[in-house]
Amino acid sequence: MTEQSKSGRIRGAGGGRRRKPHARRSRRLAILGSGAAAVLVLGGAGLGYVYVKLDGNIEAVDINAQLGKDRPDDVDDGSMDILVLGSDSRSGDNDAYGKDEGGARSDTAMVVHVHEGHKKASVVSIPRDTLIDRPSCTGDQGSGVAAERRAMFNTAYEVGGPACAVKTVEAMSGIRMDHYIEVDFTGFKKLIDELGGVEITTTAPIKDDKSHLDLAPGTHTLDGEQSLGLVRTRKSVGDGSDLGRIQLQQAFMKAFIAQVKGVGVLTDPKKLLDLADAATKAITPDSELDSVQELMGFAKGLSGIGAQNAHMVTLPVEYDPRDPNRVLPLEAQSRQVWTALKNDRPIPATATKDAATGKADGVVK
Repeated sequence: MTEQSKSGRIRGAGGGRRRKPHARRSRRLAILGSGAAAVLVLGGAGLGYVYVKLDGNIEAVDINAQLGKDRPDDVDDGSMDILVLGSDSRSGDNDAYGKDEGGARSDTAMVVHVHEGHKKASVVSIPRDTLIDRPSCTGDQGSGVAAERRAMFNTAYEVGGPACAVKTVEAMSGIRMDHYIEVDFTGFKKLIDELGGVEITTTAPIKDDKSHLDLAPGTHTLDGEQSLGLVRTRKSVGDGSDLGRIQLQQAFMKAFIAQVKGVGVLTDPKKLLDLADAATKAITPDSELDSVQELMGFAKGLSGIGAQNAHMVTLPVEYDPRDPNRVLPLEAQSRQVWTALKNDRPIPATATKDAATGKADGVVK
C-alpha cells in the first residue's frame, strides 16, 4: 500500500515493483498526463480488484537513478511538483501525424504544483520553443550529454530523454520534481474515446488542415481524434505560435478534468475498468509510481482538485528579437513564478502581466 507523510507528500511503498530504466518511450502528449491521473482519482479504491491486469500495462522510468544527487533540495512541506511531459515523435501508431524529423522532442511540458493540503494546483506551461541554457546530463543509455547555451527547451528530451528533461526543468526553476508523467498520442485518443468525448465551446472557428480539425463556433463533444487535433492545433489560432496552442491545451485540460469528474464511474464497474485500462496503457510514470497501488495513492492525493481549483499560466516569455519563431524567458517575471511555487504560494498576476500570449485567449472555453 502507499503511505502519506505527515506533511502530505505522497510516496509509493518501498515494496512496490521497480523496473530497470528503459529507453524512452516516444509518442507522448503531456496535456493528458494530469487527465490520466484524474481517471485514476475517480476510480479510487475500486481499482483494487483489477491490480494484476492493470499492473501489466505500466512501464516506468527511473528518473532518480539517472539524475543522482545533483538536484535541488527535496523540501517536504506538504506540496508536490510533477513534470508532465509529451513528445512530438511521429513513429509507430502515430504515423498519421507526420514523419519523425530529428528524433523525439517534448511537444508539451507542464509543471504541476500541488499546493499544501492538495485542494488546489498551479500549472505552468513551458513553451517548447523557449531558448534556455540546457545543463549537462546523463542520457537514456547512460552516455553524457553536453550543456548548450540558447538551446530550445524541447531538445532536452530529444538528446537525453526524460531524465535530461527533468534536470533542465529543475535547473530553470530551482525546484525538485517529485514525479514525472508522460502520455502518448494513441493512448490520448483511446482515453478520450473511453470517456465518451470531451465537451468544449469554441468562440471562433478553428480550421487546421495539419491537425485535421474543422470546428465552427459553438459547443462540441470532441472524440479522441478531434481532441488530439485540438491540442495540436497551432497555425490556425491566435498568432500561429506555440503560445496560442498552449492556451488551447490549458482550456482543454480543464474541460477534460471536469468531464472525468462527471462520468459517474464509481457506479459503473465496467466503465471504471475500461478507463483505468486506457489510462495505465497511456502513461509512462516515474519509477515511484510504477504499480497500480502507487498510482492509487498518488491519485487519491489529487482527488480534491477540480478544474476550478487549477490555476494555469504560461511561463512568462517574450519573442526573441533575433528569431520571431523562438521565445525567451522574461527573467524577473519567471523568477516570480518559480519563487511562488518554491514557497508554495499562488502565482502573482504581476508575473504574467507583460508576457507574450499568442493571442488565442478565449477561443476555447
